[in-house]
Amino acid sequence: MKNSFKDLRLEELLIKRDELRKKYFDLRFQMVVGHVENPVEKRNLRRQIARIETRIAEAQRSKAAKKA
Repeated sequence: MKNSFKDLRLEELLIKRDELRKKYFDLRFQMVVGHVENPVEKRNLRRQIARIETRIAEAQRSKAAKKA
């Protein structure tokens, strides 16, 4: 399930990244304890975080280019 983050603004991306990082941390903790229903969710969250990081970097580069 690929989430599209193209329509989100920079502030929304930063908030979403923080939410996904917290969710990923909680999932990692649950995996150590042993109470995970879907172990593939860890990989999906990691990939979603990477997609958001890419969008954030693009937004910051475009913002810097507009200032110059």
